[in-house]
Formats: sequence, structure tokens, C-alpha cells
Amino acid sequence: MFFILALFQAFAAAQVADLVLVNANIYTMNPQQPNAKALAVKDGRIVSIGETVQKYVGPKTTVIDAHGAAMIPGLIDSHGHMLGLGSQMETFDFRATRTVAEVANAIHEKSKTVKPETWILGRSWDQTNWGGQFPTHFLLTKAAPDHPVFLTRVDGHAAWVNRKALELAKITSKTPDPPGGKILHDQSGEPTGILIDRAQGLVGKVIPEPSFETVKRRLLLASQECARLGLTTVHDAGISAETIKAYKELIAENKLPLRIYGMIGGDGTLWQSYLKSGPEVSDFLTTRSIKLMADGAMGSGGAAFWQPYSDDKENTGLLLIKQSDIERVAAEAVKAGFQVNTHAIGDRANRLVLDAYGKVLGGVNDKRFRIEHAQALALPDFELFKKFSVIASMQSTHATSDMRWAEKRLGPDRIAGAYAAQRFLKLGVPVANGSDFPVEEPNPILGLYAAITRQDLTGYPAKGWMPDQKLTREQALKSWTVSGAYAAFEEKLKGSLEVGKMADFLLLSGDLMTIPEREIAKLKVTLTVVGGKVNQQKR
Repeated sequence: MFFILALFQAFAAAQVADLVLVNANIYTMNPQQPNAKALAVKDGRIVSIGETVQKYVGPKTTVIDAHGAAMIPGLIDSHGHMLGLGSQMETFDFRATRTVAEVANAIHEKSKTVKPETWILGRSWDQTNWGGQFPTHFLLTKAAPDHPVFLTRVDGHAAWVNRKALELAKITSKTPDPPGGKILHDQSGEPTGILIDRAQGLVGKVIPEPSFETVKRRLLLASQECARLGLTTVHDAGISAETIKAYKELIAENKLPLRIYGMIGGDGTLWQSYLKSGPEVSDFLTTRSIKLMADGAMGSGGAAFWQPYSDDKENTGLLLIKQSDIERVAAEAVKAGFQVNTHAIGDRANRLVLDAYGKVLGGVNDKRFRIEHAQALALPDFELFKKFSVIASMQSTHATSDMRWAEKRLGPDRIAGAYAAQRFLKLGVPVANGSDFPVEEPNPILGLYAAITRQDLTGYPAKGWMPDQKLTREQALKSWTVSGAYAAFEEKLKGSLEVGKMADFLLLSGDLMTIPEREIAKLKVTLTVVGGKVNQQKR
């Protein structure tokens, strides 16, 4: 009798949840049970989801009444740069500046607070806000003549530097363009201070590396910001051994508030090391993919196209890798159980990557290789994504950020294959959404808004830009949840709210699925839960 009573007590204890949430309007993203009112969590996993979960409530259970609020699965940013975001949070973000003078004034004021020879760093300037012409070093040189200045363009594919930085890097009129890069010159042949793609490295290599403590602090800052905004997983696009070490320390210290799916930053010693040891998979840090770069970005003129830019007849962009190198890495990845994720913006770069993938994959498969951005394709090449089971890892806010100038760069014919998420979905190609932060804001609500409306925050254009490429609300949410999980081989763990899956979910200030479209961008995350742990509550 005692044994039976003890067994009953143990079973009852096993059923008591750590967290129960009731009176919610839950969008589960599970087609077998699309809606629910309550869920229960134990040991970081969902143990029940439905109308009532009262039997899971015990004396130590935390019970949250949602008061009818909408709940969605935790949002997954399938392409972000955590260290870049953390660095921007500690330096300058010039995204909102409308004149070069604003930038120069900020640099001048900063120069007063640091010792001469100290590097002044910042990012996110955008010459399209200043009439479209690239700036020159003269304003920065005048603002901070004794300090080297290095400012990264919003897309990360160009830098604006002053004379001091050029001198330290020994860049002169005679310095040749590096492979995959371009040094811009004025009419007299002197460097202007604008460095495109790999040319940035000529200065980058003389900038002192941040300390490990700085890297760790910036990753923590970025992860806290992402969690605050409702991200529960980020695919970190290009990580180093030092970044991995910092993540592992933050996890050991129980400080990392979200999950990281890491892409090894290029074909180097870290990649070779992982090829020998194999993927690392855990709840908060998984490393099982490599990030390659096929070309630059369209805004800085480095995206690789078959034909010249419509507004720059001498320029077809820059290829940053050979097809044979992509094929080699792809073959290594398949053999060792890794995924390949390659940045490609222009139509030529996308075809290069697809051809390389095709040589290795052959046809339909479950290797889940990805093209990051997949921004502008020749129309026949969309079918190749389906043929080789390639995932389109796209960023909806890129379309609404670029729409005022993109057609001027591409022309009326090429624009039809640009920022074309709906074209992929109609072919059955998964679209995993993200922001590419700090290129764009890390707020995933803005990504959902852009996907659904194809408008900027002012409501322009009235019918949405290229409205045939709008996503439905369900498609948009799927691209930020289910598809993001699938793109990381994690669909059995996250992306939808189901029994047995990780308890990663959000409460919103309004109902994403029913409020007027213009109100979507105003939504706030009022509660973020990761693994059953409440990270933040704003109710």
C-alpha cells in the first residue's frame, strides 16, 4: 500500500508544471491544433496545450493570466550579426543621419573625448540618404585629423575612412585593388576614403582587435536587446572561435537569454577544426553550418550581376569566391554533417552558388543548404532552389529599406526577380525570415510588418511595393517561426507550440492576425519566455 501511495505521489509531482499560462489567444503554428487558450510548461518543455491546464497547477507553479492577449511562438531571426549589433550599441549608429555634416559633427565631438591615435568606429551610414553620392575622407579628416576613423556602411560592405586611417593602412594612389574589393579614387587618382567589400580589410587589419572581455560584453548586450524585442533564437551569421568561447561562458554563467544557431565565419582554421570534430548541438548554442560570401551588396555597388548596374554602366559588382571553392566546401560539409549558407545578392552571384550547390547535391535532398538574402535572381533561377532543395533565407525589411532606389539600380526587367519572397513560396521553397541586423533594426515586429504590407513606417506606398510579393499574415509568421526552425534542423524542437517542444513563446500587445495592417508595426512584446523562463514582462 505504501509503495502504491508513493508511486501515485511521484506521478502527481511529475505532472505539476513550473509555469502555466491561461486565458490566452494562442496561435500555435501547428496545423493539427492551430489555436489554444492555455499551456503548461515543465523543465523547459511544453507538457500540455489546450483549453484547460488546471490539473498541472501545484503550490509552486507560476500561473500567468494572459487576459485574452495573443500568444505566438518565439520569433527566430534567421540571419543576424550579434557582435555587430553589440558593437554598434557601444559606438555610433548613423542610420538616421540625413547629412554627412551630422556624421562629421558626431566624430568631431567624439575626438574631443579620446586620446589622439585612438580609433573612432561606427556604422550604418547610407549615402542614399544624402543624395546617392559616396562621401570622401575630407570631412572626416577635418573632423578628427589626429584620430583614425573607420565607419562601416549600413550593409557592412563598404567603409568610409579618413586620411589618418588611409595612412596607417599605407593606402595610396598606387595601392592595387585586393581580390574581391575596390578602392575608390578621385579624378586625380587619390583614394577617396571609400573602400568596397574586401578593400575594407586593408584598413581593418590595422585596427586593434577588441579584447575577449569586450566581445563577451557586446554579445551580452546584443542578446539582451534581441530578447527584449521578442527574439528567442538568432542564427548568428559568421562567428569566430572567440565568439563561440564567449557564448559558452555566458551560457555557463546562465546569462544568455536566447538561443544561438551559429554559422562558422568562412573557410579557415575554425572550419577545418569543426570538420574534424563534427557539429556541436545543444539547447542554447548549436554550431553546424558555415557562412560563405559570394558577392557584396547592392547599395554599395558590390553585388554581382550579369549586366551592369542600370545607374552605373561600368560596374557589374564583385564576386568574392570561386565556384570551385564553394563546391569544395559544400562537399566537405555534406561529408561531415554540416550545412552551407552562402551570402548572395546579385543574379550572377546567386547563379554561381546554385550551380556550385547543384554539383554537390545533385537533386532533391535534406541537406538544407541556404542562400542568405537571395535578393535579386534571374527568373529561371527560382526553379533551381526547388530542384536542389535550397532554402531562401531572406529579410523582408531589406525590400522596404531599398525600395526607393532599388529599381534605379536594377532597371525594370531585373526588378521582377528581386525581393521576391512570394515567388519562392509558390514553388514550395521555404523562406526563412530575418533582419540582417545591424544592417536593419533587430526588431522582428518590423520584419513581420514589412513582409505583410511591403510598406515603410509612413505607409508608403499605399498598396505596398511590388504588392504581388506580399506575404499573408500566416505566411509571414511562419517565416519567422516554423521556417526559421526548419532552416536550422530544429523543427522538432521549436517554431510551433506543441507538446514536447521547447517552451519559447511571446505575448503581444495586440492580435497580429486581426488588427489593421498599419497597426502591426506598433505591436509590442509584453512577455518573452525562453525554455519556460520568463525573460521580461512589460504588462
